[in-house]
Amino acid sequence: MARAIPAKLVEDTARELTARAAIDIPPDYLEGVRRARDAEPNRLARFVLTEMLQNWEIATEDRRPMCADTGLPRYYVRVGNEATVEGGFVALERALRRATAEATAAIPLRPNRVHPLTRVDHNNNVGVHAPEVTYAFEPGWDWIDLTTVHKGGLFGTDYRMLFPADGIPGIKRFFIDTLVEFGKRGLACQPAIVGIGIGGSKDTCMRLGKEAACLRAVGSRNPDPAIAELEDELTALGNRIGIGAMGFAGTSLVVATHVEVAYSHTGGMPIAMHEFCLSSRRATARIHPDGRVAFRTDPQWFTDYYRRAGIE
Repeated sequence: MARAIPAKLVEDTARELTARAAIDIPPDYLEGVRRARDAEPNRLARFVLTEMLQNWEIATEDRRPMCADTGLPRYYVRVGNEATVEGGFVALERALRRATAEATAAIPLRPNRVHPLTRVDHNNNVGVHAPEVTYAFEPGWDWIDLTTVHKGGLFGTDYRMLFPADGIPGIKRFFIDTLVEFGKRGLACQPAIVGIGIGGSKDTCMRLGKEAACLRAVGSRNPDPAIAELEDELTALGNRIGIGAMGFAGTSLVVATHVEVAYSHTGGMPIAMHEFCLSSRRATARIHPDGRVAFRTDPQWFTDYYRRAGIE
């Protein structure tokens, strides 16, 4: 049996990940924004992108959060089937809550979490169902992959129930409608990574859309060639509607589009869209039972096992 991973190691790793996610832009998104800036013909939008890049450099140098609104911290935990945690997974969740509270004071993060009705704020980003913890599993390993995402919690998500006859044109229409609506009303901070979840039930496609936006690196492609082609087409469409960085005219609205699918009811085709804003904050670490911790910026969440289709 594999050695148990200490809960204290999980807590220390989560605290460090929370700082890295708040401060350091992932290099894949950074490079995507540089490419958008270099290709942007609109002078004002190009200026905005240049200022964004400089702001991120200053945040890294000063070790301060890259954006005053540090979003809503949440965790994605990918567990090897042979992994165990000292004290069990209740101890892991307690460690994540402690790390969130400690990091809120130390980094600092803005304490964004409040009770939805009373507006009570514990000033530590911890509360009922906060921070969220989502699990996935992987056969044959004894490590835990821990990913921290700081996601803005106000806007940038929409849902529509399409029907099979709507097909690809219906998906594109929903994509453009949502980008335009969010762009003209200032409901998302562009340029964005756009995640699209198609199929499943309503909650499934909403979850997949968020994961596609937050947990796939810019430059990754869905392994299904037809879906990968759709990703490219949607990105090109998004950058031709005339909205650029932060709502200014331009061609830099979408850095990348990531599409994920789930089998759905035969009579419908639910679709959800999620924009991961210009502060694309994520960081990952693999925690081994021997105490080793390996940090990286690509969550590697969408594995072959996670996308499995058949009976095993």
